[in-house]
Amino acid sequence: MKLEDLQVYQISMKLADEVHDLVMEWDNFHKFSTGTQLVNAADSVSANISEGYGRFHFKDHKNFLYFSRGSLSETKTWLTKSGNRKLISEEKFADLINRYNSLGVKLNNYINSIGNSGNSNDHQ
Repeated sequence: MKLEDLQVYQISMKLADEVHDLVMEWDNFHKFSTGTQLVNAADSVSANISEGYGRFHFKDHKNFLYFSRGSLSETKTWLTKSGNRKLISEEKFADLINRYNSLGVKLNNYINSIGNSGNSNDHQ
């Protein structure tokens, strides 16, 4: 299986692009303060999935997935700040948080599947 076939990777890439597009609509102050942090965190979710996928040993692979999970949590914090600062609508906030929560479940399931077959190259 290729990296691009992983559902968690596909979803994280799509969400990061949506977050980026949203931030690009903000004024410069918010774009370069809150927005930069939000986009970096959102981009880091898929970047760490990718880096972990490229690791040979399943323990390294899992470690980067844990980083990805941390970035997902950070993304939700920056989304919350964006909502509190009225940079995004309540509806958009709820939609993105729900989708990131769903991705978190899928990411946890993926983490739990790594290394369980005894194959260090297991990319389920």
